[in-house]
Amino acid sequence: RLKTIVSDVFDLAKATTNTDVNLERIDAVILMNQVLADMEDKIAEYGREIKTSINAENVFIEAEGKKMCRVLQNIIDNALKYSMNGTRIFARLDSEDGRMKINVRNTASYEMTFTPDEIVERFTRGDKARTTEGSGLGLSIARSFTEACGGRFEILIDGDVFSVSIEFDEI
Repeated sequence: RLKTIVSDVFDLAKATTNTDVNLERIDAVILMNQVLADMEDKIAEYGREIKTSINAENVFIEAEGKKMCRVLQNIIDNALKYSMNGTRIFARLDSEDGRMKINVRNTASYEMTFTPDEIVERFTRGDKARTTEGSGLGLSIARSFTEACGGRFEILIDGDVFSVSIEFDEI
């Protein structure tokens, strides 16, 4: 667990200094489908269903593929860990007015007593009672990597619904 935390801290440091970003043209549709396919075993392990809505055939953005893969993995992993049993996770990709937007939302398994700004702080965990997995860096890394690649990262909390959106200009 310590090895993972140290690796995450180094990744975060690199992202916040923008020293390790190699922008390329990537298809966000392929990226999203690939991440969901790669995480099938983990999704099944948590017993969750992810309802996917991809409303475009191809959406090209300029970003680093490896970093954006990590962003989506962290966002989906967060939804898996903290969603209420018996609920679905919703993942949506839209292309509108020259902007690509991915939104992942879930119903939390606990009362969220934090703000969107607080939850992306380093080492912050929404469910304070949780002591097992997670370092409290996943959403912070996702935000830093998204912004390092030129995107916008936003968290919305509406009652028990936790939602993460990332947006990029299309190319």
